[in-house]
Amino acid sequence: MAKKKSKSKGSDNADALMRMLAERMEACGDAESLNDDVIIPFAAALEKVCGARGYLLNIYGETSNVVFSGDPDDAEAIYRLIDAYLDSRPETTS
Repeated sequence: MAKKKSKSKGSDNADALMRMLAERMEACGDAESLNDDVIIPFAAALEKVCGARGYLLNIYGETSNVVFSGDPDDAEAIYRLIDAYLDSRPETTS
């Protein structure tokens, strides 16, 4: 019988961070405060850490993606690529 993998301390920390972020997001009354109080500071922290290490960051989730490019001039092109891709997909009903 295979031994069940135990949760690591890192996994506990990740769960705690997720819960804390969710609580802060839920406390925001509108999209503007969510953006100002949670999303922008979180993105700024990611940018700072990634930039200091000189690497690009791509996060792929089940329902969202976060992409960092190495060149700020690429942001508009990446946005247009993603937007064009999403526009080209057939609509689905859920």
